[in-house]
Amino acid sequence: MDLIHWKETERTGMVLTGLVVGLLSLFQLSIITVVSTVSLAVMCFTISVRIYYHLLHILSWGDGEHPFKSYLEQDISFSGEQADLFMQKAIVLTLSAAESLKRLFFVGNLFESLKLLFLMYLVTYLGDLCNGLTLIIIIVIAVFSLPLFYKQHQEEVESFVAKIQARVDNTKDFLQRLVQGGGPPPDPTPGGAKPKAQ
Repeated sequence: MDLIHWKETERTGMVLTGLVVGLLSLFQLSIITVVSTVSLAVMCFTISVRIYYHLLHILSWGDGEHPFKSYLEQDISFSGEQADLFMQKAIVLTLSAAESLKRLFFVGNLFESLKLLFLMYLVTYLGDLCNGLTLIIIIVIAVFSLPLFYKQHQEEVESFVAKIQARVDNTKDFLQRLVQGGGPPPDPTPGGAKPKAQ
């Protein structure tokens, strides 16, 4: 979250540049070549820095402390309870996704299945315009740029989103009434309209 909110500008810039350059290189090279080349570059850098610090220590110009000590001491392990908890969450999410897909594809709810049908129809056009790698690059850039844009233009964005949400709600209401056989929109007052006395 600190990265995508640009808390440390230099670090975020390096990560974003590395991700975009790495993804762009996949257009020309295979993923195996990209991964192996990046690994070689990182290893050459870290080994060179380690040898440099060791030479400084031999020449009594340094304290001999490992240059990557803070990274080596970071604890990335999970306890048994944490591992069980993450595994349970993964299983629950997987089963929930499978249940949702089953209801969508086998028309458990006609309106929801129609929405998926329309979405997949739009995705076919998106597939004609660009491939999956291009979409990943766009998503990466959006993840790093949209939070910053929202922070700088929060009021305008919230006003625009509210207008879009109102239109979406109106469209959903119209489509639901259409699927249910038409009719006037429901009365928003509690209890509905009461007949007038004669």
